[in-house]
Amino acid sequence: MKTETDTVRDRVDLAAETLSGTQLALAVGLVAALGFALLFLQEPLAHDALHNFRHSAGVTCH
Repeated sequence: MKTETDTVRDRVDLAAETLSGTQLALAVGLVAALGFALLFLQEPLAHDALHNFRHSAGVTCH
């Protein structure tokens, strides 16, 4: 029995197949807004909150 690893690429492909164009646009907008807040605010409280959010979402960043 072969065990497949669930990768981010698999999740993106699944999302592209199952979500509508509007839902994908909203998701991209949300990611862009979070990225903007992380990059340009750089306030320690906002930075730490987004850092913890990325970890809770399963993103390894260091």
